[in-house]
Amino acid sequence: MKRSFGFEKTGMAILLAMIFLAVNVWAASKGSLDLQHRTNVGGKQLASGTYTVRWEGTGDQVELKVYNGNKLVATAPARVVKVDARQSYDTALVNNNQDGSVSLSEIRFGGKDYALQITEAGGGAAGGAGSAK
Repeated sequence: MKRSFGFEKTGMAILLAMIFLAVNVWAASKGSLDLQHRTNVGGKQLASGTYTVRWEGTGDQVELKVYNGNKLVATAPARVVKVDARQSYDTALVNNNQDGSVSLSEIRFGGKDYALQITEAGGGAAGGAGSAK
């Protein structure tokens, strides 16, 4: 006599939930960034233009990677933070530094309930020009 305690169905549901979560996390770790001005990111000065961003890490601490095409052009430590209100469109917040340079401080993604705050020296949330696509 074979007994079934429902573990097969429960185990399958858990496995499917884990796969769904992993796919969503992987898909959510990529975006694009449109810089309106020359902007410092991770100690590298990037020209205005459109870049691809990816981030990797566990918890809220991640490493932001910025690509121009397939070429990695900058990296910076960042934090994934929850935002109170979802943005209508992607936005990049920048700091206007005392020396006249501009540094990326945060990327907000349209329709998402999270943002990436750059945690490098000179980073931090401040208003400024630029947008993420």
